[in-house]
Amino acid sequence: MSDHRRLGRELGLFDTDPLIGAGLPFWLPGGAVLRHTLEQYVHELERESGCRHVHSPVLGKRELYELSGHWEHYRDDMFPPMDVGGEQLVLRPSLCPHHALIYRSRQHSYRELPVRLAELGGQYRAELSGVLGGLSRVRSIQLNDAHLFCAPDQVAGEVAAALDLIARAYADLGLSPARYRLSLPGPGAKYVADPGLWERAGALLTGVLDDAGIEYEPAGGEAAFYGPKVDVQVADSAGRESTLSTVQVDLFQPERFDLAYVGADGGRHRPVMVHRSVIGSLERVAAQLIEVHGGAFPPWLAPEQVVVFPVADADWPVADAIVRDCAARGLRAHAAGPELGSLGARVRDARLVPYQLVVGAREAGDVSVRLRDGRRLPPAPVPEVLSHIAARVAARGAELW
Repeated sequence: MSDHRRLGRELGLFDTDPLIGAGLPFWLPGGAVLRHTLEQYVHELERESGCRHVHSPVLGKRELYELSGHWEHYRDDMFPPMDVGGEQLVLRPSLCPHHALIYRSRQHSYRELPVRLAELGGQYRAELSGVLGGLSRVRSIQLNDAHLFCAPDQVAGEVAAALDLIARAYADLGLSPARYRLSLPGPGAKYVADPGLWERAGALLTGVLDDAGIEYEPAGGEAAFYGPKVDVQVADSAGRESTLSTVQVDLFQPERFDLAYVGADGGRHRPVMVHRSVIGSLERVAAQLIEVHGGAFPPWLAPEQVVVFPVADADWPVADAIVRDCAARGLRAHAAGPELGSLGARVRDARLVPYQLVVGAREAGDVSVRLRDGRRLPPAPVPEVLSHIAARVAARGAELW
C-alpha cells in the first residue's frame, strides 16, 4: 500500500492550505468525484436496507449536548460554544442527539419498528494538531451514520444485519478488515456509571458476534461513553490501525431523551438505539481506498473511467463523439489528443484510468481498447465497447473486462 497523503495529492484528490487550517482538507475535482460516488453508493445501500434519510443542522444548543451526555463525558473533544443572541451554540461532535430528536418529534407504534434513520452529515472534533494526518484524522468529518430505533427483542437482528451490510460494502469497495474489536468501557468518569446498562448492551453485542462466528478481540477503554460497540478496524500503509465502521448498542440516550413507542398493550415503552456506520467517514474511507488500491480504483469508483486517445488531429471528431456517448451512459470520460505528446506518453499519463480507447486510421471506425492492467483488445464497434464498460461499472466489481 502507498501513503494516501502523498498519493492523494499526486492524483489531485485532495489538498490542504494553512489558511483553512490543520485537519481541514479540501477535495479537488477528482476527490470530489470519489466522494460523490461513495455518497451515492452508501445512500442506495442504506435505502435498500430499510433506512429513511434525514438531514439535520451541524449546530445545536449546548443544552442539547448536556441532555445527550456529550457535554459531561465528551466535552474535551468538542469545539467551544459560540455565544449567539444570548444562546450558546456548539458544533456537533456526533449526529445521534439530532436523530434522537427527529425520532421524538413523531409518535411511533410498535408496528413501525425498527425506525431506521440515516444521514451523511457533518460533525466536528477538536482534535489536537499532533494527531491530525491527511484524510485519516481530521477535524471536520462527513460521517455515514444511521440510528435504528427498535424494540429490545429486535436488537440482535439489527446488529447482525448491520454487520452483514458492512461486510457487503467492504466486498464492493475491495477492503478487508484488520480485525473486529469489541470495545468495552474502562475506568474513569469518561463512561456512564451504570453497570447494568453496560452488562445488558455488552451481552447483546457478544451474542451476535458469537452467533455469526466472527472472531473479535475485547478492548477495554475503547467504548463510546454511552455504550459498547463493535469496531471494524483497518490498517494503513504503515500498519497503524483505525476504526472505519462501527455498530453500537445504546440504552442510555433513549432514557435521557425520554424516547418511546406505543406497544401492543397500548402502553408506553422505551426503544433501544442502535448506532451504525457502514463505511465510516468519507475522509477515512477515502484514505483507506487510496492506500489499498494505490490510486487504481475499481472501475465504478475511479474518478476518471475512460480516456479516449485520438491518434491524429483528424480523429478528434470521433473521439469527442465517444466522450459524449460515455457521458450519456453515465461514464466519466475525457479525450487526450496528440498535442499532449506521443500515444505512449499519453498512455503512461493515464495509467490509472481503467479503460483507454484508441481511435485512428487503423481502427477503421472501430475503437481499440487498452486496459489498465496492460491488456490490449482487438478493435471493436464503439457501442459494443461502451456497453460492456457500462455493464462492468454498473456491476461494481473489481474486474476490468
